[in-house]
Amino acid sequence: MKKSKLITNTLVLFLVAVIAVFSLAMVNQVTRDSIAQAEIDARNASYRNVYSDAYDFKELDDETQLIEQSQSVISDSGISGCVINNALAVVDESGKVEGYVVSSSSMQGYGGEVQIAVGIKDGKLTGLEVVKNSETPGFGANCKKNGFEAQFAGKNAGTLEFIKEGTADENQFDAISGATITSTAIQDAVNAATVFYNNCLAERGE
Repeated sequence: MKKSKLITNTLVLFLVAVIAVFSLAMVNQVTRDSIAQAEIDARNASYRNVYSDAYDFKELDDETQLIEQSQSVISDSGISGCVINNALAVVDESGKVEGYVVSSSSMQGYGGEVQIAVGIKDGKLTGLEVVKNSETPGFGANCKKNGFEAQFAGKNAGTLEFIKEGTADENQFDAISGATITSTAIQDAVNAATVFYNNCLAERGE
């Protein structure tokens, strides 16, 4: 093969490789942006579910700092294996803050992470949604069935505990039948969210 032809073929291969890499990078960027937007949309949908009469949501300027500070408070409250994922203020038409939504996770579900979102207004939960779970179908996964989530609306935004028998009061909720570990994970995640609210948000006023 002539030297000039070899150089030409090498350049062609180089250009093809550059174009392929550039195209792949563009596809990855578009895909990454789409996935990120889908996650934001899913989060906002969950927040609407737990705070159905919210006019709008507002980012917290110091959210990252508040979350970092809250970890020691949560641990000191006797709650382990839980993290706060994010939080937003709920504002009315005039822009006044009237409540908050908080997402938290327990890493100690039967299948790993159990992520929840709660709405809080005037010291009461406006709702709860289990956003993510890998629990056992027919057992822990029933956290998404049989009206389990609906029972949290109106509960105190304080320390909640699950019960297996009897009638739950405003500081209790009914456990998931046959799923003590999942019930405990949700209990801890909710309590982590309310600790965060009471120590980092409530003092700001609503």
